[in-house]
Formats: sequence, structure tokens, C-alpha cells
Amino acid sequence: MEKRNILVTGGAGFIGSSIVNKLAENPIYNIVVVDNLLTGSRKRLNTASNITFIKADVNNYRDIASIFHRFTFDYVFHYAAVVGVERTLNNPIMVLDDLNGIKNILNLCKNTSVKRIFYSSSSEVYGEAIETPQNELTTPLNSRLPYAIVKNAAEAFIKSYHQEFGLNYTIFRFFNTYGPMQSKDFVISKFIAAALKNEDITIYGDGTQSRTFCFVNDNISACINAFEKELFINDVVNIGSSKEVSILELAEAVVEVANSNSKIKHLPPLKEGDMQRRFPDTRKMEKLLEREPIPLKEGLAKIISKADFILE
Repeated sequence: MEKRNILVTGGAGFIGSSIVNKLAENPIYNIVVVDNLLTGSRKRLNTASNITFIKADVNNYRDIASIFHRFTFDYVFHYAAVVGVERTLNNPIMVLDDLNGIKNILNLCKNTSVKRIFYSSSSEVYGEAIETPQNELTTPLNSRLPYAIVKNAAEAFIKSYHQEFGLNYTIFRFFNTYGPMQSKDFVISKFIAAALKNEDITIYGDGTQSRTFCFVNDNISACINAFEKELFINDVVNIGSSKEVSILELAEAVVEVANSNSKIKHLPPLKEGDMQRRFPDTRKMEKLLEREPIPLKEGLAKIISKADFILE
């Protein structure tokens, strides 16, 4: 079978590296990973011979253009982004600069005949929930946060490039994804790290704000099936779980699974950035996954069983 060249931007990040490592299991794929290592780490990547790592910033056109000219990419997974609630709130200009990255990637994809681009959007595009479950056709644009604005704008850019230039795409709207090797500044990593040390687990507000949590293996399986089986072309897909839990219930589940003596402490609510509810319509995701998703407590146990579950 003919080799396929795939670019994964942000490929040393938590989700990016997970999809790289899975794709690398198939020898017909040559994968180029581009990451500026702001939050990514090469430690997450396997040493497979069909993975090439290049440190570069997709927001710098000269950096990323030279890579497109060196390789001829068939497919692009654009996963590079500034991530993390505190980081995105504290660095709004850095977040907005990611708009340059999406424009760079789209122009280069268009000019080099990339067959399809896959984009990691976010549940943040929904803002505060107006209706639930949150369906892919509903984007109320009611969030004031730069991160959400960038993701919404990027989706509009992608759809516009398809309309004008015929560039095919699939947009994945990621809801909370968790798993081993996730950075320590995400909620489940924070909770597990505290629980394993029997330290207090702190939550903002009363803990009634709810989320759904998707184990990283489910995320990767669904996204790769969309790619390999040519599903949901020029479409948007929620990637998440249909099991809604409150943050307080999550903390209690972590304490239980970790067999911890940690106490749960409440902090004042965040002024912004902590939406009350996230609950996706996952019907498309379920078609892609083709199996039952991994339950939350089983996923937590998988993480706790790994000594290096958090990447410093």
C-alpha cells in the first residue's frame, strides 16, 4: 500500500502525542510532528522509526512553510494550541496569536493539495450551555474568552476554505479528555496527584458544575476511525462522553478509586472560565467509536496504575 505522509501539529501535547503514537503503529504512515514545546514534551512520543519530530511554531509562517516545502503531506491534524484554563486566561494575546497558526496551516494545505485537514476544536465554542445536550449545529457564540473565540474563528476559517478552495476538513470538538501523561494543570491530573499524596483536593465553588470525561483511548479511536474510514467529511463531531458528572462527584470518585484519605475543600468560584455545564450530543462520536466507551472509574484506575501518569 502507498505510503501516506501525515503532519500532526501540537504532536507532543497530550492528545496530539496520543494520536501520533497510535498512527505510528501502522507502517504505511510517515508522521511528522511539529511542536514548539510550550506545553508539549518529546517524552510523550514513541521512538518509532516512522515518526519525525521538528521543533517549530506553526504561528510563524516561515517555520511551518519550510516544513510543508520539505515534505508533501497527504493529511494534516492541526492540534497545536495554547491550552489550560489558567494559561489561557493569563495569556490572552498568546491565545489570539493561534489565529495566525490556523491561517498559516490552511493556506499551506490549500497550496500543497492536502486531501483533508482535521482540527482540534473545543467544547468552549458552546459557551455557557443554552440547551443540552450540546449539538454540533448549535454554536451560540456567547463566550467572552479568547480561547473560545479563537476556536470559533478557526472553525469559520476552515469552513470558508472548504467553500472557496474545496479543502476538505473534519472538525473535532473535544470535551474533557483525560488519561496518562496529561499535564498536571488539568483537573483529573490535579485531583489524582493530590489523592495519591493524601492531600486536600480543592474545587472551585460548590462543585455542582458538571462535565463529561472522555478517556484518551476513546478520543483517539474515534478520531482515527473518522480519518481511516473517511467518515464525517466536511462535518463537525463532538468528541466526549455522554455520562455527566459534577466536579464534586469527580473528586469523590478519585478519592474512592485511589483509596485515598484526602479531604475535599472548597475554594471561591472562579470569576470566569468555569462554565456551569458541559454535556455533548455524542451520537456521531458513538458511530465512530463502534464500542462502549471506557467508564470513568475504570479510566481513573488505568491512570493510577501508571507511576508516570503525570508529565511534569
